[in-house]
Amino acid sequence: QVQLVESGGGLVPAGDSLRLSCTASGRTVSSYAMGWFRQAPGKEREFVAAINYSGATTYYADSVKGRFTISRDNAKNTVYLQMNSLKPEDTAVYYCATRQYNVATASPQGYHYWGQGTQVTVSS
Repeated sequence: QVQLVESGGGLVPAGDSLRLSCTASGRTVSSYAMGWFRQAPGKEREFVAAINYSGATTYYADSVKGRFTISRDNAKNTVYLQMNSLKPEDTAVYYCATRQYNVATASPQGYHYWGQGTQVTVSS
């Protein structure tokens, strides 16, 4: 079993930055791909970014490309999401997830373990 805990969310004005962290416990995730998803009120959970097991390959939703950066530190069993130039439409609960494969996917159904989420609110 893998437990994921997100942190770093908060309330910021538009244009500001936040860095989310997600730390895994229970077993190492260095051979697993990891992803970030978000869910706004009344909307379905949507893909934000993902990274393969080594960190060499990353994927982004078009809505965040150029503003968000996903990275990982396998020695710390942690994945990060650096969010710059935040917009009010980025407001959502952000979830970290991992899957028991090396390669990432944008489909939430492809992930086996999920964190509880961290709230990000961007004011206009």
